[in-house]
Amino acid sequence: MHRVVCPGSFDPVTNGHLDIISRTAGLYDEVIVAVLINITKHSLFSVDERIDMLTEVTKGYGNVRIERFHGLLVDFCAANGITAVVKGLRAVTDFEYEMQMAQMNYRLAKVETLFMTTNPLYSFLSSSLVKEIAKYGGDVSGLVPEIVLDRLHTRLAEE
Repeated sequence: MHRVVCPGSFDPVTNGHLDIISRTAGLYDEVIVAVLINITKHSLFSVDERIDMLTEVTKGYGNVRIERFHGLLVDFCAANGITAVVKGLRAVTDFEYEMQMAQMNYRLAKVETLFMTTNPLYSFLSSSLVKEIAKYGGDVSGLVPEIVLDRLHTRLAEE
């Protein structure tokens, strides 16, 4: 069985994330979407909320499951029998950072990293940008799934 992981914070999940997840699901037997627990970073959505949204928007894929992790990704991979990470790349600046991480992950645990270029429709898209635009009343419909859009509006109205 070929099992891979797509890690990230997914705060919130965007259509760019879903593009990478769906394309990966078409290539591998099992895709684990691993949601990073980072207690030092202030997130808009809790880990449980992000997992709920990801579960909802990926429910159509029988080979995708959502998990949480903290600490080193290579430790998560070892605990789950994963030998490869799939990362989406939007631009050259993504590559520079991700290349360092890939080389370190291989050095630490022989975990391979596979880079998938993003669909050009989403090459500009990031969770941070979506949050900032939404915070100031900009239209982010079409950038996130409908359920995420609803939760984003609700959360920002609470703040």
